[in-house]
Amino acid sequence: MRRLCSALPRVLRVTEQTICQDVGDGVTVIDLQHLRSGMVSSHLLQQGDALALVDVGTHYSVPRILAALAQRGLSPRQVKYVCVTHVHLDHAGGAGELLQHLPEAQLVVHPRGARHMLDPAKLVAGATAVYGEAEMDRINGAVLPVDAARIIEAVDGLELDLGGRHLRFFDTPGHARHHYSIYDEGSRGVFSGDIFGLSYRALDVDGRAFIFPTTTPVQFDPVAAHRSIDEIVALAPKRVFLTHFGPVSEVPGLAAQLHRMLDDYVVLARQCVGGEGGSAELPGLLATYLFDAARGHGCDLPADILKALLQLDVELNAQGLDYWASSSS
Repeated sequence: MRRLCSALPRVLRVTEQTICQDVGDGVTVIDLQHLRSGMVSSHLLQQGDALALVDVGTHYSVPRILAALAQRGLSPRQVKYVCVTHVHLDHAGGAGELLQHLPEAQLVVHPRGARHMLDPAKLVAGATAVYGEAEMDRINGAVLPVDAARIIEAVDGLELDLGGRHLRFFDTPGHARHHYSIYDEGSRGVFSGDIFGLSYRALDVDGRAFIFPTTTPVQFDPVAAHRSIDEIVALAPKRVFLTHFGPVSEVPGLAAQLHRMLDDYVVLARQCVGGEGGSAELPGLLATYLFDAARGHGCDLPADILKALLQLDVELNAQGLDYWASSSS
């Protein structure tokens, strides 16, 4: 670990212990500790000597991933694929930097997102418009381009072999048009990025997951989201692996909750955008809705902790819903 840290630029150095959890079926959850612990994960798949990573966080996540490999005695040369479910920066922002440390890896990206990995200028501009320049740098850091020769475009139905373990990629828009999910034969699981919602372990109650949709700007599409959720359920996965955060089971029940909440989100957005108060009311109404839903789930965390866990998602979801409702009205 010390050798790894000393070889990296100061901005990339690991200052806290990398947290990894083996969850069975050759899958390890790496806590990237982006903004806080338990918020953003990268999933490491291992089949024999072959490795793949699903979602890799930001520029600042790179040392955590490299440290996770080192802790397990794995070589960066063993990584065959870096799969980014979509090109939002908390999933793909660190891909260009990471690939510089993984000489045998190829980047697997949705065809609609590939151009942004080749030239991330528009991606960075969009994120800067949401966060502001200083916050963009603090949260995400640099976004480096990827060489075209190292990109695999994951068209719908693409199958890749990972040491004899088959990964199938399928188009799952709704959260973003450049979003895919992966069915992993080895775990009988689906790696869903953001389309199957968010489920933070701090909100679990008696082993039951609390899940809710994410409607980050600017490509939220509720009709497509419903369809993509149904497509995941139709695969009858044993588990769904969420970037935010880790594996969840009881998939049909969680899907039903996502469907209900998506419909409720749409109602709230339309009421606000078309109402007297306008979209300014939406963040407060959405916060109340999610806090009430968490309490209804049985979550008894103090209000300030619950707010801290959900506040960023409330703000981003409200922005995405406002954009969608304003554009579709």
